[in-house]
Amino acid sequence: MGAGHAHKLYRHGHSPVHDLPPHCKLAAVFCFVVVVVTTPREAVWAFGLYALLIAGVTALARIPAGFLLKRLLIEVPFVAFALLMPFVVPGEQTHVLGLSVSVPGLWGAWNVLAKGTLGVAASVLLASTTELRSLLLGLQRLKLPPLLVQIASFMIRYGDVITDEMRRMSIARRSRGFEARGVRQWGVLAKSAGALFIRSYERGERVHLAMVSRGYTGTMPVIDEVTASRTQWAYASALPLLALVVCLLGWTV
Repeated sequence: MGAGHAHKLYRHGHSPVHDLPPHCKLAAVFCFVVVVVTTPREAVWAFGLYALLIAGVTALARIPAGFLLKRLLIEVPFVAFALLMPFVVPGEQTHVLGLSVSVPGLWGAWNVLAKGTLGVAASVLLASTTELRSLLLGLQRLKLPPLLVQIASFMIRYGDVITDEMRRMSIARRSRGFEARGVRQWGVLAKSAGALFIRSYERGERVHLAMVSRGYTGTMPVIDEVTASRTQWAYASALPLLALVVCLLGWTV
């Protein structure tokens, strides 16, 4: 998988959550999200308990609340969509703050906001405590199709390469006095995008030929074997198991 690759969401630290094997954390977050999604939307109190569980894991991981909240802004488009639902979903009407809104739309908006926010928070928490390389090793350990793992690995490896190529092309345009001020400059930007695609495609071909010449047969060698003890699996399963208890109570109470 090559050398470690840090990402903007990752926050370096030494906590019990950071130290858990990546495949344990991946399985725990996946199960937690599944439990949250299957919880009835009418069990409002259950989502409050889920938020407390996320807050507890955040504190255990020593992740500042501001760091987590700032990265939750990624769900703003979903929030905008949810806020429109009470006005566009047909059904029984009620009045909120002097506005006539749909009751099914209100429940739908709450469903999207609550479950979406919890899912994004769990994902951000996973990314904040796990390096990209470790995530790939975890996916490999969980027996995700090797081809998908390789595609993700190459995306991570060469995303920065392509970004750097874009930066150099932008500097070259500016050094020649180019500034994108309107529609007339779109032609130059389109040609730049085409040149970037060709350069990336050619680089991919060269990399593939280099790999084949070094014995690549379609599978990547496993350099680090990631294992987990029963104790580590028990720690990781605490979050989804507690969430499952809350979910079952939400269906029965």
